[in-house]
Amino acid sequence: MLTRYLSPRRNIWLTSILIGVIVALLAGSIQVMVIYHSRSERFDSIIDNVNVYLTEYFSQLEKTMVGLQPLVNQKCENIVSDLTARAAFSPNVRAFLLVKEGVAFCSSATGPMNTPLVQLIPHLDTRKAVDMRLLPGTPMMPDNAALAMWVRNPHDDNDGIFVSINTNLTPYILYSARQNDFSSIALVVNDTALSTLTNRLIDPQNLRAEPIRQVQIKGLPLKVYLYANSWLSENTLFSLLLGVVCGLLAGLVSYYVLTLKSDPRKAILLGIKNNQFYVVYQPVVKADTLRISGIEVLMRWRHPVAGEIPPDVFINLAETQQVIVPLTHHLLALIARDAPALQKILPAGSKLGLNISPAHLHADEFQDDLQQFAASMPANHFNVVLEITERAMIDKNKSLAIFDWLHEQGFEIAIDDFGTGHSALIYLERYKFDYLKIDRGFVQAIGTETVTSPVLDAVLTLSRRLQLMTVAEGVETPEQAEWLRKHGVNFLQGYWLSRPLPLEALIAAHDEPANYFSAGNGSL
Repeated sequence: MLTRYLSPRRNIWLTSILIGVIVALLAGSIQVMVIYHSRSERFDSIIDNVNVYLTEYFSQLEKTMVGLQPLVNQKCENIVSDLTARAAFSPNVRAFLLVKEGVAFCSSATGPMNTPLVQLIPHLDTRKAVDMRLLPGTPMMPDNAALAMWVRNPHDDNDGIFVSINTNLTPYILYSARQNDFSSIALVVNDTALSTLTNRLIDPQNLRAEPIRQVQIKGLPLKVYLYANSWLSENTLFSLLLGVVCGLLAGLVSYYVLTLKSDPRKAILLGIKNNQFYVVYQPVVKADTLRISGIEVLMRWRHPVAGEIPPDVFINLAETQQVIVPLTHHLLALIARDAPALQKILPAGSKLGLNISPAHLHADEFQDDLQQFAASMPANHFNVVLEITERAMIDKNKSLAIFDWLHEQGFEIAIDDFGTGHSALIYLERYKFDYLKIDRGFVQAIGTETVTSPVLDAVLTLSRRLQLMTVAEGVETPEQAEWLRKHGVNFLQGYWLSRPLPLEALIAAHDEPANYFSAGNGSL
């Protein structure tokens, strides 16, 4: 924007477009990799959880069955009540069967019986210490598949305990089956499988070709297969959207940077000299009455070539180029110029907020600058509030003394953009603030199901305990204003109340008594 002296605007546009395209491709590619990695971690987590759950479940079940082995040598009539109780307190167990010499003679569900085990489950290998089979159903629940488990008596190959188990063994199975990026999950025992896609037992060969994850349950002939789509169409759309957004942002930022990079320091100083900077005033109202209590002074830059340059761009640039102090000097001069007119429309005691950079706060001439500014303002009319953002670090040793001096001189101090930086709580602990300005990001979360809303509650609770006055920025709807008022916020500002206004517009609003600073009409 500012480099008409160095390069044609056409080159800036072409370079910005090229950077935007590169960033778009890079951001989209990174998002694809992130999604793949995230999905992979989710698959690993699900299968690991299933493995842990089933391993622990069958370990406990096997211990229970080992404890039942002595009952094999007793009559069913004497032990059936105990057997039934054991089944009742064993999760997902349909029935325990006691097997003596290959014959099931006692069931926790039906009591005495006399059925060869081979007749109940033809393919169960009772010679193994532990064996399993999938069953299409059991006598009590013929239409619901079950998992059968055999634990042999260590002292007799034909004696042991047989148990039938519901196949909904774990909430992880049900959970994974409901996810839109999971197709199905299957339990596989030897040559039989049971999938969440069907209630019938099927051959594992008829399952999908390759599961996304699989696990063998330790010590058991049981496998678990997870199936999922390799990629989702919405992930493609999201990656494309992210790439486009990042590309556009990168292109715009590149345009700003390229137009400023030649000599941004000179451009800012020239802007100050040529009166390209101007101020606007955003009214701040009391939350309980919605009447004006003061204004926040905001600096703007109207460049003759680039047009309006966003404050975030030129303020950050002024700080990095070490010209924030002369820019603040210019801001103070502009305020002092408008002060007599502001005095006529704002009552005595009105708050006048302005932003101070930590770089200026630490400068040697800071105190002299503030004293000169105070001397240039109408006496005993405005309460000046210095707003210090917590996005930037301030020096602890210097700032403590400066803050004390400011309070002695009658200035008030606000922490601006609270909660958006890395040191908010440290600031509140170290320094004595008068106001806490709640960032618009928290205000915008009001009425939405986000993690930001409870954070806003915590911020308000903290401010009350620290006896700080609160100012909510970015109020755009009456619902937000009502919520903030009910939760004890002291002051409000935002587009619902008024946009930042040039001095002439502020005076014009004052000259219309019916509309003067009446909240919600957009004409403050």
